Amino acid sequence: MSRLALYTREGCGLCEEMLAELRPWAAARGASIELLDVDADPDARRRYGYRVPVLLVDGEPASHGHLELDLLERLWSATG
Repeated sequence: MSRLALYTREGCGLCEEMLAELRPWAAARGASIELLDVDADPDARRRYGYRVPVLLVDGEPASHGHLELDLLERLWSATG
């Protein structure tokens, strides 16, 4: 099964919105979402900075800022 990882930041409204949209999608597919604090990882902070939220599917960027369901579905199908 593919792995979903969501880089977020405390107090990020867009992060909360993406997570709220992503949870039902993931639940329908039996997937879990790993929440990662971008500020806790210097490499992630350098890589993503203020572009959070960033959703990764098996390490591949699937969305940032807003959930891109079409791309997510394609990546999920290709790796699942």
